Amino acid sequence: MDGEPRGSNGRKPPRLGDSPDVRLLSNPLMGDTVSDWSPVHEAAIHGRLLSLRNLISQGWLVNLVTADRVSPLHEACLGGHPSCANILLKHGAQVNGVTTDWHTPLFNACVSGSLDCVNLLLQHGASPHPESDLASPMHEAAKRGHVECIESLVAHGGDVDRNISHLGTPLYLACENLQVACAKKLLESGPPSLMQLCRLRIWKCFGIKQHRKITGLSLPEELKWFLLHI
Repeated sequence: MDGEPRGSNGRKPPRLGDSPDVRLLSNPLMGDTVSDWSPVHEAAIHGRLLSLRNLISQGWLVNLVTADRVSPLHEACLGGHPSCANILLKHGAQVNGVTTDWHTPLFNACVSGSLDCVNLLLQHGASPHPESDLASPMHEAAKRGHVECIESLVAHGGDVDRNISHLGTPLYLACENLQVACAKKLLESGPPSLMQLCRLRIWKCFGIKQHRKITGLSLPEELKWFLLHI
């Protein structure tokens, strides 16, 4: 492994200087699925925030997808770049977009283990529940040992007991991969507690992306921390 980020299809993304035209043409005979890779994808996966801002200001679409339905937001989360993910979301990126492999941006954030990306997506309405059993954020976080990602998913209603026929439960995957801290966290979590349900209900009253207004309420600091899950 050379340490460079790879795209959601597992391949190393092309660099802007690799070709006069950064879009790659798909070859059906070769099974090439990296078609229509754009400069926006390139900037997102490498965390190039300034380049991303410039491209968006030039009119590049934030929801441009490849043949595999991979969006720049998918790539920003896979690369673990919350600043890039944030600017994409602010310009209308689809938070629950699904690739042909059923990967969501949240799933990719759990792959990278970026808690900032996970929290950002959940605050913008990302669903902690998988669209398909083929790609579960909770299972992915458990398998890879991302305890904080599990905590955030649970706080937003993620199901720690979801059983997938070919994978088992998140706890099973954590144990299978010797992720002791994750196994402990999953055992402690169980079904959503009354406290968690209260927090979610209050967030829902404030609306998407508005729950940070809690900091301005006339409440004890400890209660604010609880409501904000700090």
